[in-house]
Amino acid sequence: MTNSLVTVAYIAASALFILSLAGLSNQETARKGNVYGILGMVIALGATALSAEVTSYGTLAAVIIPGAILGAVVASRVAMTSMPELVAILHSFVGLAAVLVGIANYLQPESSLTGSEATIHDIEIYLGVFIGAVTFTGSIVAFAKLRALIGSKPLLLPARHLLNIALLVGSVVLGIQFMGASPTTGLQPLLIMTALASLLGIHLVAAIGGADMPVVISMLNSYSGWAAAAAGFMLGNDLLIITGALVGSSGAILSYIMCKAMNRGFVSVILGGFGAAPSAQAAAAGPVGESTATNVEETVELLQDAKTVIIAPGYGMAVAQAQHAVAQITKILRDRGTTVRFGIHPVAGRLPGHMNVLLAEASVPYDIVLEMDEINEDFAQTDLVLVIGANDTVNPSALEDPASPIAGMPVLEVWHASNVVVMKRSMASGYAGVDNPLFYKDNTQMLFGDARQNVDAILGQLAALNTKSNPALTSVR
Repeated sequence: MTNSLVTVAYIAASALFILSLAGLSNQETARKGNVYGILGMVIALGATALSAEVTSYGTLAAVIIPGAILGAVVASRVAMTSMPELVAILHSFVGLAAVLVGIANYLQPESSLTGSEATIHDIEIYLGVFIGAVTFTGSIVAFAKLRALIGSKPLLLPARHLLNIALLVGSVVLGIQFMGASPTTGLQPLLIMTALASLLGIHLVAAIGGADMPVVISMLNSYSGWAAAAAGFMLGNDLLIITGALVGSSGAILSYIMCKAMNRGFVSVILGGFGAAPSAQAAAAGPVGESTATNVEETVELLQDAKTVIIAPGYGMAVAQAQHAVAQITKILRDRGTTVRFGIHPVAGRLPGHMNVLLAEASVPYDIVLEMDEINEDFAQTDLVLVIGANDTVNPSALEDPASPIAGMPVLEVWHASNVVVMKRSMASGYAGVDNPLFYKDNTQMLFGDARQNVDAILGQLAALNTKSNPALTSVR
């Protein structure tokens, strides 16, 4: 394939990637967005493989085929609840690739580059390896936290910010040595910087608490994009530069939106600075009252009497895989004239859009799935709120307790409804490790047990009552 055809293919692939991002911004067009992304990647891989620069197709096939098979197997087996971990570990692969490409590029320099061009190329290598190393180790730590391989609590070392500064200063000093070294002596500072950047990535993410992992995943997504763009500069590949810039910028924008939704500082996220430990007051505070337990029968009665219902799903619903039963409950209630909507917190499910995907999978209509900002004002006019497996995202202490570790974080204000039923296994705190005063409010009842079992039981009783009131449905069932 000639260079002109490769350029045309790269332009087409870039356009498809942009259309993919545009499609993924909306639930109704998300499926089409995925198709655009797949087509763009197929074109990009095909054009690169058929370009004049690729000559060893045996080596290329030996790398691509096992990777494609492994990726297909992993993607087909991973559960939606494990998607955050998968995303995190995939980011680590991008970072590692940037590190290896940078080191290999330095070991096999471009003989045609001289003067300022060679200097710029060396800067590209150094920055690419630095960003890749931070992304690689940071993503591994994020994966380990999400997978519960290590504790989710933030690692708050003494003078941790000074440690980060020292690692950055060390990397800059080594960069100066790298730029002034001869082609045969620059490898040592490059490798030492790689080690320092790897340590920085570990410490940055380890200092962030588990409740903030959605923001971390989004930020690492941005890092992986910039690492890919740096690799594109090193290899002189325009498409890789464009793709990396798209991923990096979109990840940064998403991180900013999520930080705003969680009342976190964007700069402090980048520096791993918001893993603060709970204050002494918050840590010492215990339960603020007594909870009221309920059962399936009473919950069904509340659903029968309610004219307006809002469902607030959380990670517990994803773990229990209760979304399909919830969708059927929604259909029964809507068929009998009840107004049912869903309230989605930006970080529900530990990954942006996680709840939306689960509900779309269960065929819940898009128009009744609303974001937090769209629905928060409606809780006061709502008869019943069902909280299914959510905790931190419905915690009133975020707004009422300045000493709380989640103080200032916008939450779904479900406690303003006439009645609230919270489905949880126990009274255990959420991922942030903070007690939830919602559980002790007078209008809140706790439905303990496995969310899937409770939702199935509610569905069964609602279906039976619906059949009694509509005997014609018996033949259908």
